[in-house]
Amino acid sequence: MTSSDNRARGRVLILAGSDSGGGAGIQADIKAVTALGGYAATSITAITIQNTLGVHGVHPLPLDVIEAQARAVLDDIGADAIKTGMLGSVEVVERVAAILDTSDAPAVIDPVMVAKGGAALLAEDAVAAVRTLMIPRAALLTPNAPEAEALTGMEVADLDGQRRAGAALLGLGAKAVLMKGGHVAGEAVVDLLITPTGETLLEGPRIETTSTHGTGCTLASAIAAGLALGHPLEVAVAEAWAYVSEAIRRAPGLGRGHGPLDHGWPLKDAR
Repeated sequence: MTSSDNRARGRVLILAGSDSGGGAGIQADIKAVTALGGYAATSITAITIQNTLGVHGVHPLPLDVIEAQARAVLDDIGADAIKTGMLGSVEVVERVAAILDTSDAPAVIDPVMVAKGGAALLAEDAVAAVRTLMIPRAALLTPNAPEAEALTGMEVADLDGQRRAGAALLGLGAKAVLMKGGHVAGEAVVDLLITPTGETLLEGPRIETTSTHGTGCTLASAIAAGLALGHPLEVAVAEAWAYVSEAIRRAPGLGRGHGPLDHGWPLKDAR
C-alpha cells in the first residue's frame, strides 16, 4: 500500500537497526528524512549498543515483530518510499523482501554490512540473500566500495571499478545503483549514479574529518525522502548528496571516535 491517492506525500518507511549513539541507523534516518521535509516511520530490525567508539552489542528483534511494525505502518499511514538499512541475517533479509513485495513504493536499499568502526552488521551467509533477494527489489541500491566488492566479487579501487561493479549490480536486477566513492582513494570523492539509460557523476573535495559516522544511512534516507516527495531520481540523489556533504562539514564534533553529522542543519538555516 502507498496512499489513497496519487499524491507524493513524503512518507518514508525505514527498516533498519537502532543506533543508541544517534549517529547512524534509524536515528540518522529519521533525522535526515525530517530535515528534508519528509515523514519518517520505522520498523526496527535490531537494537545496537553503540557510540562513536564502536558497536558494543547487537540484539536482533523477532521476525514477527519486524513485520508487525512494517504492516502497522503500511496498512494505516502508507509509504511513498521505503528505505532498508541493517538487516543482519538471512532470515531478516527474507522477511523484509516479502514485506517489500506487499508495497508498490520504490525501495532504496542500503546494503549495510560493516559499521564505521569495523563491526560486522550482516552475517556472511546473508550476503548471498541480499544479492538474490534485495538487489532485484531495489529502485536504488547504494553500496560503498567494500559492499559492492562483496556483492559482485569485483575490485572497486577507482572510478572504472565503480563503473564496472555498478553495471554488474544493474545486471543483478537493481533499477539504479549509486556507487559511493568514500572508500576509493583520491583527493576528491566521486559517487556514480548508474541507470540503464546513463550515468551521473557527483564529485566534491574530500573533507578531512573523523565525523563520518552514519553517512551511508543518512544519504540513503535523504534520497528516499526526495523520492517520497515526488522528485525524479537524479534530483533526489543530487539534493541528498549536497545535504550530506554540508552535514559532514557542519559536524558537531561529538564523541571520541567516528563522530556524527549535523543532520539538522537545514532546519537551523531556516530559523
